Amino acid sequence: MHADPTVSTLRQTLSDENAALAKRFRALFSLKHLAAQKPATAQTVPAIEAIAAAFTSPSALLKHELAYCLGQSGQNEAIPFLRQVIEDRREDAMCRHEAAEALGALSDKSSLSLLKQRRDDPDEEEVVRETCDIAVERIEWEHSEARRIEKLKQSDFASIDPAPPLADAAKKPSIPELERTLLDTTLPLFQRYRAMFALRDLASPPDLPSARPAILALARGFEDPSALFRHEIAFVFGQLSHPASIPSLVQTLSNTKESSMVRHEAAEALGSLGDEDGVEDVLKKFIDDPEQVVRDSIIVALDMAEFERIGEMEYATVPLAHEVAA
Repeated sequence: MHADPTVSTLRQTLSDENAALAKRFRALFSLKHLAAQKPATAQTVPAIEAIAAAFTSPSALLKHELAYCLGQSGQNEAIPFLRQVIEDRREDAMCRHEAAEALGALSDKSSLSLLKQRRDDPDEEEVVRETCDIAVERIEWEHSEARRIEKLKQSDFASIDPAPPLADAAKKPSIPELERTLLDTTLPLFQRYRAMFALRDLASPPDLPSARPAILALARGFEDPSALFRHEIAFVFGQLSHPASIPSLVQTLSNTKESSMVRHEAAEALGSLGDEDGVEDVLKKFIDDPEQVVRDSIIVALDMAEFERIGEMEYATVPLAHEVAA
């Protein structure tokens, strides 16, 4: 059987360490689009294999994005590649966290034992432990009786999230109530994430009266002790692309004491707001940041900003839904 020429070309670009990072990201999101098609096509498995082949890259940013895309593909063929990443303790923690989150997104029951093992391992990186905890909860929820009963509000976002938004109950929680749940560190992360995605959905479309108050409630999450939680807030802001999030994102990116995992996510979120006044100038200040993953994110963010400014339809070389990873 001959290799699909589109997948082959994209695979070559994605795995080329001499290619511009922005170009490789565009190839990746094109492969994600091909991998996630429903029903599956002849390109599905080759696209998954093409994405996984790039795990040999030294770029932590790229590898974590690979894991994200495999999780969003909705295809079980991605599972072995993701498990391999989690099991390799020499791999970057940011990448391993993303692989754990991806297994949660795929609702893979057969990965529960590995995820629980990593969750309960005191020697495991905190960000990986916390992600495994949420992934276990998500998989168990997905296969539970509660899942069959719960009515979920239709989201504007196509992404498979680490946790579903709160159930669409008759009495809808207010933004202050959701904010209390979001910020309550005594609650399980999975429950707090549900409040986070409920607030996200109240902020879209951006002209909703609830949008700005929901954004300001989410921004308070940047004060949380968990780097994983803070990075997810930045990811949500990237999805929303709401100007009200710019001050908190700039503050987060500018804080050099902040985890690089959080700062990189803030940079990419600002990239999605690239057509707003002053955003590109802020991003350019960090082009020589001491942290490699932040520098790489600035390159991608500036490319995204350019894309936003010129109004291209899709951030890729084949059509797809525009999104960048958590």
